[in-house]
Parts: sequence; structure tokens; C-alpha cells
Amino acid sequence: MSDLAWVPQSCTLPTEERPLRVAEWDELFTEHLTSMSRPGPLRLHLDLAGGPGIEEQVRDLAEREGGCCSFFAFTVTPGENLIGLDIAVDQQHAVVLEALAARTAAGGRR
Repeated sequence: MSDLAWVPQSCTLPTEERPLRVAEWDELFTEHLTSMSRPGPLRLHLDLAGGPGIEEQVRDLAEREGGCCSFFAFTVTPGENLIGLDIAVDQQHAVVLEALAARTAAGGRR
């Protein structure tokens, strides 16, 4: 999904910075995604392979994303070898979560 048209207008990240942020997420998914599930229509759960500095990277990225897209609720759960990342949205932003799930799945297969 190279077109960023799915990014909602409520996102306050400057337009010129959006491709860079998307690239950060893509890199995280490509390098660390081990599984994903949809516990509900408004929730996405990701398991990411851990390693040195990965938890901090996930927390930093989630915090920055939540700062510009306040409709996202991120929960990071560290484990021994995996880091759980739960992402939730309200009903109004369900389509954004769908797009993120599709992008995540694509990144995990690269």
C-alpha cells in the first residue's frame, strides 16, 4: 500500500513526515513480526521477535504514533523472547486499523 490516502485527516503528523513514519512501521514489521491476530474488529494483536533495544523501539514508535494519531491505543507487553503489541481504535477509525492490518501482514511476509 504505497498510497497514504488511508491515513485519516485527524492525523496531526505533518504530511511530509508520513512516509518516513510508515517506513519505520514497515521496517519493524518486516524484521520482527512473528504473528498477528484480530481479537476483535477494533483490535489488532502483534507478536514481535524481541532482542536488544526492540522493546524500547516499539514503545518509542507507539508513543510517537499515539501523539499524532490519538485515536490509536497501544499496549506493549514485553515477554522473554516476544513483545506483544496491541492496537485498538474506536469505531470511527476501524478502516484505518484494517489498512494497518493489511500493511502489517504484507510487511511480515517480505
